Amino acid sequence: MAVGKIGQTNNHSKLIMEYSEERNNISINLVQMRYGIIGNSPEIISAIEKVIQVAPTDLPVLITGETGTGKEVFANAIHGMSNRRKYPMVSVNCGAIPETLLESELFGHEKGAFTGAIDQRTGFFESAHKGTIFLDEIGEMPLGTQVKLLRVLESGEFSRLGSSTLHKVDVRLIAATNRELEIEVAQGKFREDLFYRLNAVHIKLPPLRKHIEDIPQLVDYFAEKTCSKLGIRYQGISLDALDILKSLHWKGNIRELKNLVETIVTIEKGDYITPQILSRYLPAALPAHEARDMPYERSIIQTIKNEYAQQFELGLIFRTLLELRNSINDLKEIILNLNEKIENISFNQNPAKNIKNYSIEKEIDKINLDSLNLEDIEKQLIEIALEKYNGNRRNAANALGISERSLYRKINKYDLEKRDDN
Repeated sequence: MAVGKIGQTNNHSKLIMEYSEERNNISINLVQMRYGIIGNSPEIISAIEKVIQVAPTDLPVLITGETGTGKEVFANAIHGMSNRRKYPMVSVNCGAIPETLLESELFGHEKGAFTGAIDQRTGFFESAHKGTIFLDEIGEMPLGTQVKLLRVLESGEFSRLGSSTLHKVDVRLIAATNRELEIEVAQGKFREDLFYRLNAVHIKLPPLRKHIEDIPQLVDYFAEKTCSKLGIRYQGISLDALDILKSLHWKGNIRELKNLVETIVTIEKGDYITPQILSRYLPAALPAHEARDMPYERSIIQTIKNEYAQQFELGLIFRTLLELRNSINDLKEIILNLNEKIENISFNQNPAKNIKNYSIEKEIDKINLDSLNLEDIEKQLIEIALEKYNGNRRNAANALGISERSLYRKINKYDLEKRDDN
């Protein structure tokens, strides 16, 4: 009898464990279907389990992960499964609001609190009373605003901008960031006490490249959803096309994959996605591979190592400037030689009547060599020669070493007609 009872007890315990496991799986599936959290990888399942555990509580939650990993989707799931779901969830992107306005947006302001405050305004915290406030990109929040936020978390009290009156609010906080807040704390950019208060529950979402086994399910989900909106039928995707998608880096993560799938399905009208079709959209959507620096030791052409890179670049800049200066000096020397040629020309008439009394060196210094444009320099030389010979084109042409006909053509080209022969 005892053995039978023990066997019955063991069977009962086994049934309870199986029922609990089945119930847990059902809960995970319900969360995925209701809130659009797609994926069966261990990382995603672990994050969903933590959502199920923390949602019924009022603990603040910190969700971290790269841009596009679905932080707001998880925040919506936490609120939707909480006791506050009947009340509003207010989402605020702290990085999209200027620092000077963020405090006013969060906590409100009184009339006349600052220039342009013509009325009293209710802030996001008051709007989320009894509900949830989701602060996305909280790592962008200024230190002064962080102090007020910490006070709300600890006491539920705050004051509007321009007022000393305290207001009470009952709000559950969910924060998200793509930054490493531990590093921000070490650098003095984020308050340590606020970080520990937010970090009571931490859900870390993996980048898509860390759970590529979820890509087929994600593609089907986004494709079916898009086709449903368009009223068309999704034909599917080939294994080769999926292999290509799994090989990509996905810097934009799930959001990037979503945008790509929606674009393909919309334009191709739900047709079966092959590598040929996929290749038409990849260059415009994302790079086909991730660019990485080759290790110095393995490089065929060994480049300057990082510690010398800056010094090398400066040396290159200085050498370029030196060569440019030498080129300008050579050009000035050519112009001076040309001046000698002009001075040495003998005239049949009295030179004193034809040549103005001025210094050619001063005129050469007036030439603008900034652009080193040969046409600009040629125009300036023609003007100098015409001025030197009082507009006598024959003498100016001889001095420049060109025919008189060529000089006429260049005068017309540069619109120098105002200088006529005297």
